[in-house]
Amino acid sequence: MKKLVLIAIITFFGFSAQAQTKKNKNLKYTTEVNGNCEQCKKRIEKAAYGVPGIKTASWDISSHQLSVILNEEKSSPQDLNKAIAKVGHDTKEVKATEADYDNLHSCCKYVRE
Repeated sequence: MKKLVLIAIITFFGFSAQAQTKKNKNLKYTTEVNGNCEQCKKRIEKAAYGVPGIKTASWDISSHQLSVILNEEKSSPQDLNKAIAKVGHDTKEVKATEADYDNLHSCCKYVRE
């Protein structure tokens, strides 16, 4: 009987631990991305869609806000920020390298902080 109770307790805690680590399949995430124009918008959104698990991506030119819905089982917000930085655009979390920034078209070069 003691073994049965012990097995039940271990099973309960095992399921509890799994429930706590479950990742969100529809995480709504917004971050600021530097850019200037329609060409930047296309580049930023294309980079976002290149990240596995991105369901929607929309960058607003005037507010510089990138809003996405992503599946955390496939990628993380950090993966998204790295992909955006790789195409030359700084985010609040990840800055583009100087080489990636220099590859931007002249009209897309924003004032870096």
